[in-house]
Amino acid sequence: MKTKTIKKIGFILLGLFFLGISSCNQYPKRSYTVHESIVLEEKVDATQDFEIQNDDETYKEIIENAFKRASLAPLSTFSIDVDKASYSNIRRMINNGQEIPKDAVKIEEMINYFKYDYKQPLDQHPFAIHAESGFTPWNEETQLVKIGIKGKEIPTENFPASNLVFLIDVSGSMNDMNKLPLLKKAFKLLVAQLRAKDKVSIVVYAGAAGVILKPTSGKNKEKILEALDNLQAGGSTAGGEGIKLAYKIAEDHYIKNGNNRVILATDGDFNVGVSSDAGMKELIEEKRESGVFLTCLGFGMGNYKDSKLETLADTGNGNHAYIDSMQEAQRVLGTEFGGTLYTIAKDVKIQVEFNPAKVQAYRLIGYENRLLNDEDFVDDTKDAGELGSGHTVTALYEVIPIGIQSKYLKDVSDLKYSDKTVDTTYGDELLTVKFRYKKPKENQSIEIAHIHKTEGNEQTSTDFKFAAAVAWYGMKLRDSKYIQNKNIEDIATLAKNNRGNDEQGYRAEFVRLMNSYDKAN
Repeated sequence: MKTKTIKKIGFILLGLFFLGISSCNQYPKRSYTVHESIVLEEKVDATQDFEIQNDDETYKEIIENAFKRASLAPLSTFSIDVDKASYSNIRRMINNGQEIPKDAVKIEEMINYFKYDYKQPLDQHPFAIHAESGFTPWNEETQLVKIGIKGKEIPTENFPASNLVFLIDVSGSMNDMNKLPLLKKAFKLLVAQLRAKDKVSIVVYAGAAGVILKPTSGKNKEKILEALDNLQAGGSTAGGEGIKLAYKIAEDHYIKNGNNRVILATDGDFNVGVSSDAGMKELIEEKRESGVFLTCLGFGMGNYKDSKLETLADTGNGNHAYIDSMQEAQRVLGTEFGGTLYTIAKDVKIQVEFNPAKVQAYRLIGYENRLLNDEDFVDDTKDAGELGSGHTVTALYEVIPIGIQSKYLKDVSDLKYSDKTVDTTYGDELLTVKFRYKKPKENQSIEIAHIHKTEGNEQTSTDFKFAAAVAWYGMKLRDSKYIQNKNIEDIATLAKNNRGNDEQGYRAEFVRLMNSYDKAN
């Protein structure tokens, strides 16, 4: 009896167990739409991709500029670069404890991330030229020349009407918190500044491209914000199709004498249709003729395609920023809203002629991806960089004076046909810097020039020394062969002692980033 009773009790318990499972399955579950199911699946895949492809980020190869003899090649020509993406990208890597790839370090974008105290233009030109020179902190045998330009600051209320097309990547790779969710919040900062005469369209792309918001006045902010809030990620990345559609919308609603611009926000991971760097460049070169400008905003990590976004921005009469946080979003789309979106001069080129009587050799620090042929300077068909309202651009040259023996200069054979006589007529001139630019709606360039002399260079500004510290650190990250002193404490001290008027704390942050990365490595 005892055995039968035990068995009977066992069967009862087993039955209750299965009944419990069945009952649990009858509780109501959350139901998902087909699109929500895709999004959830993509979230899992995106996380897996991040873990597997953490280093699947692409950057253009940078071959560091070498010294050139002024007697053989006195001209140095390049396009301006107002982009600052490299610095915020480097900051992201340092804060995440990642190793920084050398080609992610664009020294000119690091230097230009910071504001400098340049006076505004007082004449009819949209920018003013500034130059100073002094000693080089990483090499006691050379001198450093800083050339800066300051764009005229146009009051926001004086901006022409804007025709903006937000082109937003909603593919599966955008699911991470530092991508689409951050993107939405960033764009809300821009929407808050729109006026009634401005209009916004929103184009999205994943496996295909589509319009989710037709041109809408800036006074209907709630409608624009609702469209942004409804964005969800999922699918592959047809970036080329999205760009074509965005430009079509911008062209169809073009505002004559207005600010017509496509604002592309993506991690740059195009994998459907036109996707190669060369293919994207060709596409944008075609669209550039429409008079529509392009701004590229990069988001995320793991599969960030800096090379594509740089190519697009450089080719599309535009600029490129990397947004790693809401702080950076506020800077790009809030504080510097005008410079980001309103162009005051296009195809801005710089050509520096060095005086061989004073300069034995020179080296442009950075701008490797912006170099131009000397003849490109006067060629109005040659594309170059754009300058926005209030923008500053800074370039540094390292100079080897006449009479200095340097290991960086190799002997060259004597010339048979060229006149080696140096003209001493301009003995007190170190260099002449020339600028060419076009007004935003015109195709003929205007030239201005500035002569920098050797006298009065005993004292250099705080900005000069801080910019030198930034360049010094950039060269250290790139393991440059041109710096003799690689002591991080010396770099940090120079930066710390020359923070100047650092209201937003960006210069202090730079010092902290240097110290934390050096200690971790």
